[in-house]
Amino acid sequence: MRKPKIGLALGSGAARGWAHVGVLDALVAAGIEPDIIAGTSMGALVGGVYASGRHAALRDWALSADRRIVASLVDVGFLGGGLVDGVRIAEWLGGLKIAPQIEDLKLPFAAVATDLTTGREVWLRQGKLVRAIRASISMPGIFSPVDVEGEWLVDGGLVNPVPVSLCRAMGADFIIAVNLNEDLLGRRLLPEIAVTPDAVDKTDAQKATNWLSMVKTMPTALASQAANFKLFGNGGAAPGYFDVLGNALNIMQDHITRSRLAGEPPHALILPRVVDIGLMDFHRAAEAIEEGRAATERVLPIIESKLGRTPKA
Repeated sequence: MRKPKIGLALGSGAARGWAHVGVLDALVAAGIEPDIIAGTSMGALVGGVYASGRHAALRDWALSADRRIVASLVDVGFLGGGLVDGVRIAEWLGGLKIAPQIEDLKLPFAAVATDLTTGREVWLRQGKLVRAIRASISMPGIFSPVDVEGEWLVDGGLVNPVPVSLCRAMGADFIIAVNLNEDLLGRRLLPEIAVTPDAVDKTDAQKATNWLSMVKTMPTALASQAANFKLFGNGGAAPGYFDVLGNALNIMQDHITRSRLAGEPPHALILPRVVDIGLMDFHRAAEAIEEGRAATERVLPIIESKLGRTPKA
């Protein structure tokens, strides 16, 4: 009997995406290594690095990164359609010595991005790996979009936050999905935001298009927060620009994720409890990684049972 191909769908979540590192650590320790990886946003970053065989290097960097190190990757620029140009992040990815091309990876990998003009979902399955990751993580209004073959691409979380469908299209027989956006709508950061029935009824493409239209009208005066590296919130003060933009995106992604997972459920779903980690808290990798590992271990008995495997001693 043919061994089932295991697909891993790594969802969006910005800094919460460090949890994917712990998920992979726990799966590999249990002898469950993915044959296929599909990633959205931070899931594309972690997945692409893993597929390059550079997972340990990424983990080491994440665990050593404090606010100063994270801020050093922020190149503020207001002429490219975002507050952050993303050149330094691309250079940092290159410094991790990941594979130059997606075709060079040790296992099939794809990243999800969104066409800025049409709101269409784009699957990046070939070409430059750094560019594919950079496109997938390009949160509108924060990162400038990326030109890929004449299309301006932004964050894939706008259309497919947990890419189960992509995993299946790539040939996965058994799909493990990681959703980092569970329970985010209960956060106290934005208590006055309400989601109307009309918003829930909109299609994924409409939601993405509406979000993109809103971002295009953003006044550049708001960029002063980025210039001062106010990425991490202000404690008990009112939420800053990055918090508002990021958490508004969370609200949209939550509804899209619920809808898509209901229509195309994975065989196993891992739900790291990372609600308390802010979207820009990239300096809190240790907490996210540990919770990713713990969340995976909670689901391992189900995964092993469905795969017909005997748990490791």
